[in-house]
Amino acid sequence: MTGAVVVLRALGLGDFLTGVPAYRALRRAFPGRPMYLAAPAALAGLVPLTGTFDGLLATGELHAVGWRGPPPAVGVDLHGNGPASRKIVAELTPGRLIAFGDPGSGRADGPQWRPGEHEVARWCRLCAESGIPADPADLRLPVPAAARQWADRAVVLHPGAAAAGRRWPAERFAAVATALSRGGHRIVITGSAAESALAQQVASLAADAAGIAAVPGITVAAGHSTVLQLARLVAAARLVIAGDTGVSHLATAFGRPSVTLFGPVPPAEWGPPPAHRHQVLWAGGPGYRGDPHGSRLDPALAAITVGEVLAAAARALGDRAATRSGPAAPGPAARSGPAAPAGAGSRAAAGAGHA
Repeated sequence: MTGAVVVLRALGLGDFLTGVPAYRALRRAFPGRPMYLAAPAALAGLVPLTGTFDGLLATGELHAVGWRGPPPAVGVDLHGNGPASRKIVAELTPGRLIAFGDPGSGRADGPQWRPGEHEVARWCRLCAESGIPADPADLRLPVPAAARQWADRAVVLHPGAAAAGRRWPAERFAAVATALSRGGHRIVITGSAAESALAQQVASLAADAAGIAAVPGITVAAGHSTVLQLARLVAAARLVIAGDTGVSHLATAFGRPSVTLFGPVPPAEWGPPPAHRHQVLWAGGPGYRGDPHGSRLDPALAAITVGEVLAAAARALGDRAATRSGPAAPGPAARSGPAAPAGAGSRAAAGAGHA
């Protein structure tokens, strides 16, 4: 069978990982065709772990795809619902275009976009309604080679996020790091090169609270690793604590225990699958959804306390030592527990449990 399949998803790490079930569905649907992912070059190290693609076409967000072959047999828009991404795929002149319909742009013949749908379920539904069965639970990735030497069962803290509205305060991450360190856990603070100062701030605040120059057992790894190296670290972690970022999705992909702090977007849209090892914290009211690109700390995220994070860590680990902490920051109690199934409402499930 000739003719390639070109898939556009030129977004970030979390977007890449939530697309895995759709990638695998497409691979099964077109087994004899070469298949390529148009995505940022930084993700190249993770692409082989999906077991689906024959190569990566390095592509920036909403940039033209550098495809030099004949028109592909199939073009797939897994990027979004706007006319800009659909136009990028359509300009490849594929024999078949798989994309959401958009009556506003004159293309109403595809599956319809549903606001508020869980990100994994959305792209699986696009496939399914295009005649390609997809399994939303097919999220797991194989552990990268040499993973265990990177973290040695450490607790990974990831304080960064792309927008300020999604960054839980550094002083609270520092309090979590201090409490877990006192409980005997080794801590690794991660981040991109742009987040190095934030990661160092967390470590410094923890040291200030202890009255010492540096807390033994707390290491800053921000800015010193590729995406694949970060994946190796997470794959070997004892626990991952992060906001709603790509790192939390890595924990899901490798089945590592995690605590994810949600806000401004609810876990009903981006949360991990139901499993006791994946604890979610969400303090937003019914129907609340803030600005994911906001420049100020979102109030739903701000309402999550240090004590709640440590309690969730203890649940994920079955470790009472994780709950040793100072006073919790004030605010309404976050609803916590394993994530609600994709498509559920915004209230996070409580009790025993995105595995």
